[in-house]
Amino acid sequence: MLKQRIITASWLIPLVIGAVFYVPSQYFSWGLVAVFMIAAKEWGRIIDKNCNITQWSFTITIGFLLVALNLFVPSHEVWFKGNLHPVMLAIILIGAMWWAISLVLVLAYPKSAGFWRGSPTFKSMFGQLTLVPCFASLVALKSLSSAAMPLYGGTLIFFVMTVVWAADTGAYFAGKSFGKRKLMPNVSPAKTIEGLLGGLLTTMLVVYAVMTVSPEQELGLVVSVTLFVALVSALGDLSESMFKRVAQIKDSGTILPGHGGVLDRIDSLTAALPIFTLLYIAFWM
Repeated sequence: MLKQRIITASWLIPLVIGAVFYVPSQYFSWGLVAVFMIAAKEWGRIIDKNCNITQWSFTITIGFLLVALNLFVPSHEVWFKGNLHPVMLAIILIGAMWWAISLVLVLAYPKSAGFWRGSPTFKSMFGQLTLVPCFASLVALKSLSSAAMPLYGGTLIFFVMTVVWAADTGAYFAGKSFGKRKLMPNVSPAKTIEGLLGGLLTTMLVVYAVMTVSPEQELGLVVSVTLFVALVSALGDLSESMFKRVAQIKDSGTILPGHGGVLDRIDSLTAALPIFTLLYIAFWM
């Protein structure tokens, strides 16, 4: 398993970083449609793991929504005079509200599953609220790149990814070494409070890197945003774990050997990206 994870990561990480930094925004947004349709197919298993019709209908629905969004708000119109397009902003705000609701669902699980456990409609809606705002956030951040600063949008996306990776890695090792108190045993029995704290501490390495590369940044703001994004990313992970637990599936898919599915790799990002985008608009622009 470890060998498979290393082999997959050896080609996946350079591919992702290359796309984030060097693929032009207009192509990036269309490439994301394919990625998110794979994630949608995997979410379809959460809706009904035994029904291919349900899985494909959800995939097609997500694909239609993302294509329509790309056509209605092309990459060169995402930002105008420093303002995010109202449609994109509305989608991301709806995503933020969804994560507030998701927090309640996770905290109240398993009681909270009573009203949606047997409802394909609710689970489909939750999937749309998870995937579409994340897509919109990626497009919005990437579209901040310009001729003068071609890597700027990619840098913002990479910052969020690095925070998530640092939090996940720190949580894993801290949990293995010191974990005793369960964080959310009903949702994800392996996660511990010590692991969460270790992950948050590890993200300070990202803060150090940011302040080293860009010392003009306000330290308190960078620390606050980093910690909040890391916490929200943990919610994304717990939320997917909750839905997979109800669906009785371990991994969302098998497309990434050793890592599971696309949804397993982006679960933390689905929460972190919309929240970071709003924080960026509110405090850094």
